[in-house]
Amino acid sequence: MAVLPIAKVGHPELRIRAKEVTREELASANVQTFIDDLIETMRHANGAGLAATQVLRHQRICAVEVRDNPRYPYKPNIPLTILVNPVLTPLDDDKFENYEGCLSVPGIRGLVLRNTRIRVQAWDRRGNEINEEVRGLKACTYQHEVDHLDGLLFLDRVLDPMTLATWEAFDEFHKSAFVERVTALVAKHGS
Repeated sequence: MAVLPIAKVGHPELRIRAKEVTREELASANVQTFIDDLIETMRHANGAGLAATQVLRHQRICAVEVRDNPRYPYKPNIPLTILVNPVLTPLDDDKFENYEGCLSVPGIRGLVLRNTRIRVQAWDRRGNEINEEVRGLKACTYQHEVDHLDGLLFLDRVLDPMTLATWEAFDEFHKSAFVERVTALVAKHGS
């Protein structure tokens, strides 16, 4: 496995919409090795997720995992999940103002409005169908990663540029109130 370089905001390839993956491509050794590298890169960077576009591979593949993540200590754990060709559908109008950060936008966070209940339809890395309801902060994380596959960054969805903050300023001025809201969201949805 290899740790891949993560593209940073301003790199034009972050704005390219990724292409669908065929079952034949997914089964190939090349794509399976890439998925291993994507996971390794996400874990090495302490990310909660990583999309293929962030490492300049334009295939609709992303990884999500939270295991006592030091960047997001308030996030509930999410088992390693690989989403191939994901389609997300909101299930209601319930939204959450999520203070997001991104490995491609180092050092900055901002408030983004995300759906708290979504239907996820995708394949796993073996081509098995995924069709499940995802709730709470986990739903927010999935939406963030799938945005990358559409060439979007969280900066494109920030509610108000006045909410942008460095990680240090977030910790000092916004974290405690945000963690209270996250705790209520997790209690409501279980994730």
